[in-house]
Amino acid sequence: MKTIFFELEAWEKDYLQTKDLASMAEVEFVDQALTKDSLPANSEAEILAIFVNSVIDEAVLAHFPNLKLIITRSTGFDHIDLALCKAKGVAVANVPSYGADTVAEYTFALLLNLSRKVYLSFDRIRETGSFSIDGLRGFDLKGKTLGVIGTGQIGKNVIEIAVGFNMNIIAYDPYPDQAYASKFNYSYLDFDQVLAQADIVTLHVPYTKDNHHLLNADKIASMKKGAFLLNTARGPLVDTIALVEALRSGHLAGAGLDVLEEENFMKNEELYWLSQGQMAEEDLKAILADHLLVDLPNVIITPHNAFNTWEALKRILDTSLENLQSFVSGTPKNIVS
Repeated sequence: MKTIFFELEAWEKDYLQTKDLASMAEVEFVDQALTKDSLPANSEAEILAIFVNSVIDEAVLAHFPNLKLIITRSTGFDHIDLALCKAKGVAVANVPSYGADTVAEYTFALLLNLSRKVYLSFDRIRETGSFSIDGLRGFDLKGKTLGVIGTGQIGKNVIEIAVGFNMNIIAYDPYPDQAYASKFNYSYLDFDQVLAQADIVTLHVPYTKDNHHLLNADKIASMKKGAFLLNTARGPLVDTIALVEALRSGHLAGAGLDVLEEENFMKNEELYWLSQGQMAEEDLKAILADHLLVDLPNVIITPHNAFNTWEALKRILDTSLENLQSFVSGTPKNIVS
């Protein structure tokens, strides 16, 4: 089947070639992301293999009349219009598990940076050469209450790391795993109770239309005063404007964010302005709030990098190849729509 892979680095192309990719499909590589503003000349593809920076909407689907399968090299698939794909008979496959340890470790990298002000210490040394520790006092993780929202595999791995730091753990999940909770000595509470009691709240849930702004202004206001927020899941789970206000007012002490509500705009704002002209007022407000977040001294923002290790990326490629091969052979796997 004619297949196009988008957004691959040179080493990823080489890695795929070592896996006898040519025997599975007729393959083309495109360096950039796939969006309605960057459609390739080749419109005959039957399979597309994309990454999270690609956006699959009606214009993209219309460009590929022979399309049968979209493979996203990610666990999340909120960058794909699943309903439209289903209506057009296009299957969508994802990579259900590749970085549960990877993202959990990164979550604690953010937390330790915040708790010990490593980022501020580094900036001070680099920019001024000063070894003064004024304003750099942090806090211990031991004894602090960690509120884990979502106890899938990433959330569970976060819990296991937290146990090693002797933290108190509470969690919320609509489908609680009580056996696991007993094993690692934590309690499931309702969502509002976790927000009210946790010193640190960390998000590990997928994004859907139903949980847009899971942390809205009211929920953020209900969080424990002086708490910290970690988000390595998806940006739209958090109302950015409300978060900025809570951080500025001192209601929240800090945040570690690997994802932002309008991060695609942040990656290439000039392109969006030129290609789309006006944008929705809500999107514009979120972009402005993102810029305000970047400048706050009690916030760490990283560019959706939690997944980014050699080991995780190879697991992504391996599973994507399995998805391709299984579909071509008539036994599709990891289909989400």
